[in-house]
Amino acid sequence: MIDFIGDIHGHADKLEELLQKLGYSKPNNFYVHSNPNRTVLFVGDYIDRGPKIRETLEIVKSMVDNGSAIALMGNHEYNALCFHYQETDGGHLRKHLIKNIVQHYKTLKQFQNRQVEYEAYLEWFKTLPLFYETKEFRAVHACWDEKTIDFLKTKLVNNRLTDDLIIESVKKGTELNEAIEQTLKGKEIELPQGLSFDDKDGTNRNEIRIKWWEDPAEMTYRAISVEPLENLPETKIDLSLLKSKDFYNEEQKPVFFGHYWLKGKPLLKRENICCLDYSVAKEGYLVAYSFDGEHHLTDSNLTFVSNSKKDLAFSRKV
Repeated sequence: MIDFIGDIHGHADKLEELLQKLGYSKPNNFYVHSNPNRTVLFVGDYIDRGPKIRETLEIVKSMVDNGSAIALMGNHEYNALCFHYQETDGGHLRKHLIKNIVQHYKTLKQFQNRQVEYEAYLEWFKTLPLFYETKEFRAVHACWDEKTIDFLKTKLVNNRLTDDLIIESVKKGTELNEAIEQTLKGKEIELPQGLSFDDKDGTNRNEIRIKWWEDPAEMTYRAISVEPLENLPETKIDLSLLKSKDFYNEEQKPVFFGHYWLKGKPLLKRENICCLDYSVAKEGYLVAYSFDGEHHLTDSNLTFVSNSKKDLAFSRKV
């Protein structure tokens, strides 16, 4: 009996609204469900972008500390660690480029004059597992690839990063670097020559994130892109550009993840595929799926709250 919750990105008010909608209350200093057997599993990305990042971390960590939640690492928590950690020869593991500073700005600003508190949360980030699995389900921030997960099980310590592993993980081209990138940021494929697009932050890219639960041999560039992009060709993708042609098939156990900034009304991608990131930081939805062990997921178990200014204005009017 688990409520999976997607990327929060510092929207603590929406998180509290969603938790209350799911039946959680705060009789003490942390949220707990009225049914003691029901808990939350957060799929990562608690920081950056939103107005109440410290409050979000307080809610999530207090639930984890008191046994009413499990929290996974997202790419934003991983990026924050790399942004903070210094290299032995100077600089930082995640370079302090303008685009990286902008991404972390709201987090850093909200922890201004709270350095000790911020560094304590960075230490907590290292306790977050990168994935979670039971007999009934799997959960990860961005992508579940069995070969990659099996490799990470041999490298990580209780599915978690250590200081040495964080340093090793940023070395481009290493197996650990590629495994972390894929697990926390998803699979990508290079676009045909001459094609590119601007992402949600205005960064020009020539690679697209792909639907890793679809058979790439059956897909076109437009169909396999997670983000709907009109300028992508309706031609079969060049399979030679994929490092792995494996995909998450319909026979595997349900998998829950976030990361992809989906738009529109929250819906399942397939009966065993549940993406929970519907762009709460871009006036979308904060989404949960209430799981009770079913093998076939259903849209009726999705619960969400809107962060749209239009919806908020309508609710105030009503």
